[in-house]
Amino acid sequence: MKKIEAKMLTRMALLIALNILLSRMLSIRIPLGGVEGLRIGFSSLPVIFAGIFLGPLAGGIVGALGDLAGFLINPMGPYMPHFTLNAALRGIIPGLVVLLLIRGRERRQIGLFPLFLSVCSTLIITEIFLLPYFHETLFGLSRIVTVPPRIIQNVITIPVYTVLLFSLGRAAEKIFTTGPGREIPHLSSKIW
Repeated sequence: MKKIEAKMLTRMALLIALNILLSRMLSIRIPLGGVEGLRIGFSSLPVIFAGIFLGPLAGGIVGALGDLAGFLINPMGPYMPHFTLNAALRGIIPGLVVLLLIRGRERRQIGLFPLFLSVCSTLIITEIFLLPYFHETLFGLSRIVTVPPRIIQNVITIPVYTVLLFSLGRAAEKIFTTGPGREIPHLSSKIW
């Protein structure tokens, strides 16, 4: 089993702290049917960033630990492990999508479209399908009520996240050096 280096742990801890700050303090919460139905903000950005640039395992850890620590710091109702699983998937899915798209290439380059695809698939699966399903099964809140606002939210969020991740990824290339032979994916200006 591969060991996680101190550098990687530090980066993950920073992204977990950023996730907690963005989700619990700097987001707008809109209640639907007595529960938090919609959260507007950038809380998924550090988790997706971790999945793409640190790998799917790191993304899953950042998402799950960010949700658990956020719940302990600022609980919003009883603890539901369903939402922790969903938070972990927000880091795992983009990492896997990027790994599948850059597989077989000499240099791990990511164009704008693969980045968009990873963000799009992540947010559609977690925000439009899983969260409304969990709200319906756990709280009895109909998907007819929760899905339309989430679609509108994600039509705006997906392009914004793609642009922000591209910009943050360019900056991260200069900062993140992981040693010989272990470089982070390179963001190219190409579409594909």
